[in-house]
Amino acid sequence: MTTPTYYHAFTSKHERRPPLNDEITADICIIGGGLTGISAALHLAERGYDTVLLEAGRIGDGASGRNGGQICMGYGCGMEAFERISGLESAKNFWGMSSEAIEDIQSRISRHGIQADYKRGYIHAALNSRQERGLQEMAQSWSGTYGFTDLELLSRAETEEATGSRLYCASLLEQGSGHMNPLAYLHGLEEAARNAGARIFEDSRAIAIEKGATATIATGNGRVRARMLVLAGNAYLDDLVPEIRYRVAPVLSAVAATAPLSADQAARILPGDEAVADSNTALNYFRKTVDNRLLFGGLASYSGRPITNAADTLRRRMVKVYPDLSTIAIDHAWSGKIAITANRMPDFGRLGSNIYYAQGFSGHGLALTGLAGKLIAEAVAGDAERFDTFARLPNLRFPGGPARTAVLALGMAWFKMRDLLGLSK
Repeated sequence: MTTPTYYHAFTSKHERRPPLNDEITADICIIGGGLTGISAALHLAERGYDTVLLEAGRIGDGASGRNGGQICMGYGCGMEAFERISGLESAKNFWGMSSEAIEDIQSRISRHGIQADYKRGYIHAALNSRQERGLQEMAQSWSGTYGFTDLELLSRAETEEATGSRLYCASLLEQGSGHMNPLAYLHGLEEAARNAGARIFEDSRAIAIEKGATATIATGNGRVRARMLVLAGNAYLDDLVPEIRYRVAPVLSAVAATAPLSADQAARILPGDEAVADSNTALNYFRKTVDNRLLFGGLASYSGRPITNAADTLRRRMVKVYPDLSTIAIDHAWSGKIAITANRMPDFGRLGSNIYYAQGFSGHGLALTGLAGKLIAEAVAGDAERFDTFARLPNLRFPGGPARTAVLALGMAWFKMRDLLGLSK
């Protein structure tokens, strides 16, 4: 059973959509009711396609409604990976699409009147001199190469003032990234997709796919026949589509929400209402909510084992950042699956001529998932240039196949040790 999140407790209730209990036809069938699937449904319905979406549980049960709410510019792999693999001009194109993904969030919020508590402002925090040098290099790249200048390197004292914590030696404050209530945003997009004509079914897990010129998707009690199929389940597809299963690895991440902060704590902690992430490989990330709770996330499990005692472990991490929160109550704690790729680049592609997929956003999904749905709609409509730009990226299967989580856990243990020791690259 899915553990309720802070968002589920404090977001307006979502009207339940019916399960699929019939055999229907459509132009497009989408599997997955997260941000990629809902975005694709919205863009395709707006283009006039008869669109059906199948969600295994409730809209927002997966990572799209359970994450920390942090909206990040760029990509999990960093821009230098695109420069190395695709060249500088192509990297600039990827940067532009990343910025577009964030602008699209603002546009949809405004267009559809979505109450998602959206705010811009993000602090990348350094714990040691190596990480500080990394932030300096990132600032130089973002401003000098990609023309993004709305950023500022902060000293130790300035970082303490901006975060309310003495833990960090420096930081980078930038106004491109931000944060919001992801579940409220997802529900708003889902309502917009339905208003545009998309048919959305909850409690309708896809259990089998028959490929062909017309794809047939079976659920427990129904069937969809569609000219095209979109796979938008990310880490939740499991073994439904073996061809793409081992191109990503599922990673569990946990988030906790405190009781409301005192007036003094709320004034001192993140007075500018930015989101924060530290620079460790297995990072901590946090922000304040509109009702002045601290939302604190991290604690990734790369082994595939469930996260136990998330509240206690996250509290210990949080207290290292804010020692005076040692006695504050943890009102909500939950976890969910994200999908990462071996090189941390998003994995887009086709299976045959009429099946599209997008997955492996590697921690940058809150913005890029929406862009993925948009690019899939463009490709379906006949303009596949931008989708294919992503599809050409050299994403490979994880080594180890079914044992990939164990391989990944060993690799992450090494990087965590490097972070702990502050080792240079």
